[in-house]
Amino acid sequence: MDDREIFAALRDRLYTAVVGDVMDTLGFTRQFLPADIRPLRDDMIVAGRAMTVQEADLALGEAETAEAFGLMLKALDDLKDGEVYICAGASPAYALWGGLMTTRAMKLGAAGAVVGGCHRDTREVLALGFPVFSEGAYAQDQKNRGVVTGFRVPIAFPNGVRVMPGDIVFGDVDGVAIVPNDAATEIVRLALAKVDGENLVRRMIEAGETSAAAFAKTGIM
Repeated sequence: MDDREIFAALRDRLYTAVVGDVMDTLGFTRQFLPADIRPLRDDMIVAGRAMTVQEADLALGEAETAEAFGLMLKALDDLKDGEVYICAGASPAYALWGGLMTTRAMKLGAAGAVVGGCHRDTREVLALGFPVFSEGAYAQDQKNRGVVTGFRVPIAFPNGVRVMPGDIVFGDVDGVAIVPNDAATEIVRLALAKVDGENLVRRMIEAGETSAAAFAKTGIM
């Protein structure tokens, strides 16, 4: 499967729960970002390649000598078509994403943003319809409080989930899953097959089968 087929399947036919189940069976058992990272609106879906961004808090006194935002503007301008801006490493004391960043990301064709922290400019972002996932809204500016120290580098979230540049970021109302790049095609194909199996079980239950009987016949529940 090429990227067009993979992302079409993720957006149109799959959901994070079934993708997570498949990754569990393949031994990828720690692929979901922390549960408090949520979409700004329940119908938002993000699916794209990870453009990873490393954040860091500024210590007291560092703001006077630090370059504003560190490498954040360079990272934002480096976004490619279909990529997801995904960042980790900051405290929740300031916002990591906002309205102007959304405008620039959309201009570059990015697929969404997933931040391990807060966003701001909520009304503006919602009006633009750009998929953004965060831990919540908070208006405090990042300037003089945090910086980007690197991008297109491996990053890690507090629950131990690591994201490599180019991994697939897939998020919906139930959470954000990281699909390892090297196994993406197999995971998506197996997830599509599992969805077909779940639809069969649904029809069996609707026809009067017990859940136990349906599971015994299909191994799916």
